Amino acid sequence: MINKNSPVPIYHQLEEYIKQQIENGILKEEAIIPSEREYAQMFQISRMTVRQAINNLVIEGYLKRQKGRGTFVNRKKVEQELQGMTSFTEDMRSRGMSPSSTLLSFQIIPADNKTALNLKVEENESVYKIKRIRLADGSPMAIETAYIPVKLVPGLTEANSNLSLYQYIEDNLSLSISEATQEIEASNAGSLEAETLEISIGDPLLLIKRISYLQDGVPFELVKSAFRADRYRFIHTMKR
Repeated sequence: MINKNSPVPIYHQLEEYIKQQIENGILKEEAIIPSEREYAQMFQISRMTVRQAINNLVIEGYLKRQKGRGTFVNRKKVEQELQGMTSFTEDMRSRGMSPSSTLLSFQIIPADNKTALNLKVEENESVYKIKRIRLADGSPMAIETAYIPVKLVPGLTEANSNLSLYQYIEDNLSLSISEATQEIEASNAGSLEAETLEISIGDPLLLIKRISYLQDGVPFELVKSAFRADRYRFIHTMKR
C-alpha cells in the first residue's frame, strides 16, 4: 500500500490511501482515524510524514481535528452547481437530504440605503428581514439573512417564512421567478458564527450575497448567507 521505492512522495501515498478508505466507506463519516503513531507503525514510516499527510487532508476538508479527542472523518461537502436557480430547500431535497430551518428573527423594518439600492425600492420602504439557520439532515449549514419588499411579497408571517420562500411566491402569489446574481467571497468565523454553526472561531466561511429577480426583472429578494466551508462547495462548468 505504501511503496517506498516509488517516485511519488510517501506522504502523498498515505493521503491517497486514507482518501480511498473514506470513499469506500471503510472510514465512515464522523469516525475517528488511527493516530499518527498507529499509521507510522503500520507502514514503518516517520510520524512527521504521517502528520504532513493528515494536515493536507484537514486542509482539503476530508478530515477534521477535535482538540483533546483526535482526528475524525469529516462529513461530505454538499455540492451546488453554479448553474440553474434553486432555493436551499430544493437544493437539499435534490440531494436526498432533509432541509430545515431555525428561525432566529422575523421583522418588518425600513430599508436602509444599501438594501433599497439592491432591491430597487425607496429608502425607508418596508421590507421583511428574516434571519434563520439553514440545516441539512439536522446539521447547521449556513446563517442566512433575507430582505424582501413587503409590497412585492405580501402575507409573509413568522409562521410561513420558515418554509420555502420560492414555493410560497410561485404557488401562493402566482409570480414567476426568473434569475439571480451571486457574489461569493471567503471569510472566517467570528464568535457568533462559530457558536451558531457549531464550528471553531477562525474556521473558513463562504459569504454569499444573492439578489433574485422575478420574470419582469424586478428584484424580490436580497439574501446574505455565511456557509460552512467544510460542508459546502460550489462547482461551475465553463465552456470555451
